[in-house]
Amino acid sequence: MIDQKYPEQNKGNGLPADAHPDRMELRRQAEKKARALEQQDMAAFTPEEFRWVLHELQVHQIELEMQNEEMRRAQEELDASRTRYFELYDLAPVGYCTLSEQGLIREANLTAATLLGVDQGGLVKQPITRFIVKEDQDIYYRHRKLLFESREPQVCELRMQCYDGRHFWARLQATVVQGDDGAPLCRLVISDITESKQAAEALQKAFDQIKTLRGIIPICAHCKNIRNDKGYWSKVEVYVSEHTEALFSHGICPACMKKLYPQYEDDDDENTP
Repeated sequence: MIDQKYPEQNKGNGLPADAHPDRMELRRQAEKKARALEQQDMAAFTPEEFRWVLHELQVHQIELEMQNEEMRRAQEELDASRTRYFELYDLAPVGYCTLSEQGLIREANLTAATLLGVDQGGLVKQPITRFIVKEDQDIYYRHRKLLFESREPQVCELRMQCYDGRHFWARLQATVVQGDDGAPLCRLVISDITESKQAAEALQKAFDQIKTLRGIIPICAHCKNIRNDKGYWSKVEVYVSEHTEALFSHGICPACMKKLYPQYEDDDDENTP
């Protein structure tokens, strides 16, 4: 008879229609043992023995229900742990990779795959140098050599390339750990530092544009013109304006006023108390 409480159960076995094959096999084995017990001479049992058997069955049923509840809670905790692992590892803001001593990728998180433009599974067994710009691979080889020789954390900056050919600046932070088989492994953190690199370059460019006067400046002893770095002569104010942020306002000093405009100089002397 089909259990009325669980109409979806399979006929004759009391299991849900979508029960796992292993569970169904366990049920068949239990039914086989139950039929073997039914073939025994039940008349030999006394009422007291029947009550004892019934009590044992009830206790066993309660134990199974408690174990099932405990397994359910353990499964929920495992699911929650997997979710936290996914959020902390796969959704981290930086790429995480585990490399062999030879530089082959054994494991990578979702962020690393996104940075490199490859499916997460497609990174496994790939050499990390496959994603490093050729001109910067020597930086990585020195970084890896020093890492496994010293067993101390190492950091380097280099250019990495995505599967589609795009480049980005990356900071690699690596540590050595021991694998399950005793072999040394590299735990690698990949951070995209392209924006900070671009900001640093822009800042350096701005500094380069801030020109300062330094060293020996060739100046004419007579007209006071200055020779620039291209060999051309220019007025002092032009030269200074081109090499600094200084601005000029023009006036006449008292000595030049007396020399060039003596009539005004006399007027100034008369008005001086």
